[in-house]
Amino acid sequence: MKRFIAPAFAFLAVAGLAVAAEVKSGLEAGEAPSAFNVRDITGPNKGKTLCYRCQYGAKPVAAVFTREINEQVTSLIKEIDAKVGEGKDKNLCGFVVLLTDDADAGAKKLAKLAEDQKIKNVPLTVFDGTAGPEEYKISKDAAVNVMMWNKSKVKVNHAFAAGKLTAEDAKKVAGETKKILE
Repeated sequence: MKRFIAPAFAFLAVAGLAVAAEVKSGLEAGEAPSAFNVRDITGPNKGKTLCYRCQYGAKPVAAVFTREINEQVTSLIKEIDAKVGEGKDKNLCGFVVLLTDDADAGAKKLAKLAEDQKIKNVPLTVFDGTAGPEEYKISKDAAVNVMMWNKSKVKVNHAFAAGKLTAEDAKKVAGETKKILE
């Protein structure tokens, strides 16, 4: 009997680690995302302040809110950019929001990222303040929060603590764009 207990605990511990990478943050399924302004750094409205939530309306949207730019976040942005490119015929849209207290420095990082990684389908934007838009309930513990909605209702929400997003997570989360195209 003892031989079966140890493997069961080992399995539960490993399963717990996968869940522990995510934190509770952002809008829950069924909630409606509200309007907020960002400064567009790389998109079609480069240099302007606007509301992409408003501009995209009821279309399917993948929105990435991040407080950090690193290799894993870059991987996520590339994955989302590719999915948006593939889903243009279904009106799939997306945008990335860097939450920062130094918008000018953030803008430079985003411009370099877009150029180096050839990000073409999702505008990279900055939001002035690390807390993010209040109505979005982005936890201070979430370094990255991805919310996806269609017809103004959230269907997907994943949040990761600093340094916890992996390349595997990025692929999995980006793959969930199919849930907002149904």
